[in-house]
Amino acid sequence: MTTPAWVPRKRRGAEFFLTVLAVTIGISAYAAVGLGVEGTIPGDTYKLGFALIVVAVATHLIVRRVAPYADPVLVPLVIALNGLGLAMIYRLDLGRQQVNADRQAFANGQLVWTAIGIAAFAAILILVRDHRRLQTLTYTFGAVAILLLILPLMPGIGRTINGARIWINLGPFSFQPGEAAKVCLAIFFAGYLVVKRDALALAGRRIAGIDLPRGRDLGPILAGWLISVGILIFQRDLGSSLLFFGLFVVMLYVATERAGWLVVGAVLFVLGAYFGYLAFGHVRVRFDAWLDPFGDPDRNGQIINGLFGLAHGGVLGQGWGLGSPQLTPFSFSDFIAASMGEELGLAGLMAILMIYGLIVERGLRIALTCRDAFGKLLAAGLAFSFALQVFVVIGGVTRLIPLTGLTTPFMAQGGSSIVMNWVIIGLLLRISDQTRRPAPEISTFEHDEETQVVKR
Repeated sequence: MTTPAWVPRKRRGAEFFLTVLAVTIGISAYAAVGLGVEGTIPGDTYKLGFALIVVAVATHLIVRRVAPYADPVLVPLVIALNGLGLAMIYRLDLGRQQVNADRQAFANGQLVWTAIGIAAFAAILILVRDHRRLQTLTYTFGAVAILLLILPLMPGIGRTINGARIWINLGPFSFQPGEAAKVCLAIFFAGYLVVKRDALALAGRRIAGIDLPRGRDLGPILAGWLISVGILIFQRDLGSSLLFFGLFVVMLYVATERAGWLVVGAVLFVLGAYFGYLAFGHVRVRFDAWLDPFGDPDRNGQIINGLFGLAHGGVLGQGWGLGSPQLTPFSFSDFIAASMGEELGLAGLMAILMIYGLIVERGLRIALTCRDAFGKLLAAGLAFSFALQVFVVIGGVTRLIPLTGLTTPFMAQGGSSIVMNWVIIGLLLRISDQTRRPAPEISTFEHDEETQVVKR
């Protein structure tokens, strides 16, 4: 008796059901904002609802068509976060315009960027039919990543905002190349480590029970460290510096399974942080604000307002539209997590963190089940970059760690962030589809009439 072969299920019906729930959450949040702020459901709720439904159905049909075996949970989770972010940005637009009617509204622009992000997501699924082909472009992606990181420093197109030079101007639009560089670096790291992992994993010596690498093998991690310090020096971008270095160290650990790389990475991180504190005023300001924000209320007003907002929200929150999150500077971008905490409370913020945790869990699950080393490393790197970014943002807002300035994925206002995060989801779904797809049937030949033994 033979064991029947396991046939993967597509689960597209489950994805459609979860997508309907996600769209309902977004539309309900938007209507609740109108009830809280103006006492009535916004008249254009049907427009937002129609737009979200079109976006959700289009996304579902694209996945069903070009990646039928992809993970069925990721897209609904992302649509739910996107809907909540749009509702909160709309709520903050109303609050800011109650104070000054001339203030710019961001909700419509965010909806447009969401549509562009989904177009990029569809392009990834259609153009990248096999993620393993990306490995052939390993060094091309590395070169593109370096070029993207240099672009903000070029005169004419580089732009400095709030002390950080991380933006470029493209006609009427501005773009943050570091978001695209994050994806390119993940592909480069995965391709590089697949080739070099034997040398990095096997050679070395054991000290105090920890396998440390050889000095000659420290080149890659020193290069990653120097790039991160360069970003810190020239772009004054503490968050991206931390994100890129953390991404490389974790992918190095996943590739080699040697804890010694984590030890070396931690030592280099501490050295870089200490050097940054001594050499750069903006790092010192962030560190001092983390230790004692109330020591200088004028300079640390943003983080103080964010903390008061979280305290005002309590456990269950003030309710949609009933708090005052607009009092916090950049409450629609860097501090949107504090805005959520004020209006939805600790319970609502924990629910949002759980959605982020599920996205990371699905990404790591894809990495664990992937059959090829490159896809396994790439999925792990993308999932970890997502987790590290959420940890850095939420940790900075809640004073768990110093404030760094990264955006909250899929929720904070910002076009480049939302587009590139949709690209990350597209890559994860492509790897997932390739992994869960049934293996091709192997045909056997009972009689090979064409082959004959010729005797002389």
